[in-house]
Amino acid sequence: MSTATASAEARISFRTDAETKKAATEVFNILGIDMSTALNMFLRQTVRDQALPFNPSVDSTVNVEARRQAAAREGRRFRTTDELRAAYGD
Repeated sequence: MSTATASAEARISFRTDAETKKAATEVFNILGIDMSTALNMFLRQTVRDQALPFNPSVDSTVNVEARRQAAAREGRRFRTTDELRAAYGD
């Protein structure tokens, strides 16, 4: 690393819980990148888009899981609204 490059670098330090760090490290290992590369990707994407690279929400975990199941085409399926109502006692 050249002197010019070294002086242009900045160090960021932050805290997270051990379980999150371990799980993220496992994902990054599968992707073939390290934590530093992943965090730099996050920062560069944020700067490029001038926004977070994900959509933060305050939805309940039930709603988030329901949307995940719907997107993955998992869970129960109903052919009619009558079937749906019968299943949920409406």
